[in-house]
Amino acid sequence: MPSTQDPGAPEPEDEALEWLSSRKVAKLWPVREAWLPDAACRADVRVRSTSGRNMGTWGSGPTSYSFHPGDVARATPEFAEGRIDIPAGWRTDTAIGRFRDFWFKVLVYGAATAAVALVAAAILGGLAFIVFALTVD
Repeated sequence: MPSTQDPGAPEPEDEALEWLSSRKVAKLWPVREAWLPDAACRADVRVRSTSGRNMGTWGSGPTSYSFHPGDVARATPEFAEGRIDIPAGWRTDTAIGRFRDFWFKVLVYGAATAAVALVAAAILGGLAFIVFALTVD
């Protein structure tokens, strides 16, 4: 009986192996974090996705991605040398990529600021109405 593994058999997974988070991979690759799963697909990097918890009628939480560390190490020099074709809008080292990333952050943080301002205005308006109602005879 041969002791070698069948070449067509899947690789045994090392369960102790810690897969890398999107944040760690974004520091290694010149790719915007939102596009990491698509870029990993182009580089043949194994990706695990974890769906967010179910929030009932509010939908579900965000999906998080983990990347195989060996595949990431193999693909990192390929990204750095430009051997993997990535659209310019996905990259962090191009003008259009930085432009899109900037405006995405402006829109997200602007929307969050507007939402907080609306809640604060509603609370202050409610308090002003209560004070007005209590002072009027």
